[in-house]
Amino acid sequence: MTIETRHLTISGIEVEVVRKDIKNLHLGVYPPLGRVRVAAPLVLGDEAVRLAVIDKLGWIKRQRARFAEQPRQSQREMVSGESHWYLGRRYRLRVCEQEGQPRVAVRGLAALELFVRPATDAAQREAILLRWYREQLRALIPPLLDTWQPALGVQVADWGIKRMKTRWGGCNPATRRVWFNLELAKKPVQCLEYIVAHELTHLLERHHDERFTALLDSLMPQWPHYRDLLNSLPLAHEEWRD
Repeated sequence: MTIETRHLTISGIEVEVVRKDIKNLHLGVYPPLGRVRVAAPLVLGDEAVRLAVIDKLGWIKRQRARFAEQPRQSQREMVSGESHWYLGRRYRLRVCEQEGQPRVAVRGLAALELFVRPATDAAQREAILLRWYREQLRALIPPLLDTWQPALGVQVADWGIKRMKTRWGGCNPATRRVWFNLELAKKPVQCLEYIVAHELTHLLERHHDERFTALLDSLMPQWPHYRDLLNSLPLAHEEWRD
């Protein structure tokens, strides 16, 4: 049970400290900006947390540097020739102006065609593409839920898709509702499956502790590879922040 969440500044780094009923201290550095989080036993004082963080300071700085170097796309202008991602593959956008219902079509392994009415501006074009991404995820996620819910012995009450700036997914164990980041439509299917499995595992274990890791290890031993792959791919142009 979590009894306290607070922030400490240790060697110039802001650290989120969550104290709960666990046996061991766990330290993590999380994308996209290298947020540092410590899960500490209830009996562990601030000084012990500081010493643990200082002991891992070199590793923390290397992890944060890796996230800082992660490629980020420039602002998309929604014009022909620029790059867009879908399921882990880079496509060249081809804007086709014509009357009729706006739509998106994948052409082979290289082109993403965006059909829009004449005079459609960049914001409207982006909205059409984002709507298409959402439709793709809505088709891809149910089969993955059908696979992982029985594997874990859980059942979600509801799930949804939304744009999130600091997380790939979210889970509320109390309501059994899970969320998936719209950006996952741009990532390889294996990464999407990892996030589905990750969020469903939170229905059994709320925290990222030994039990959570053991559950994922038992059913998806390759999950660290998918996590690292996901966190190495280009991020959308956003004001990413913790």
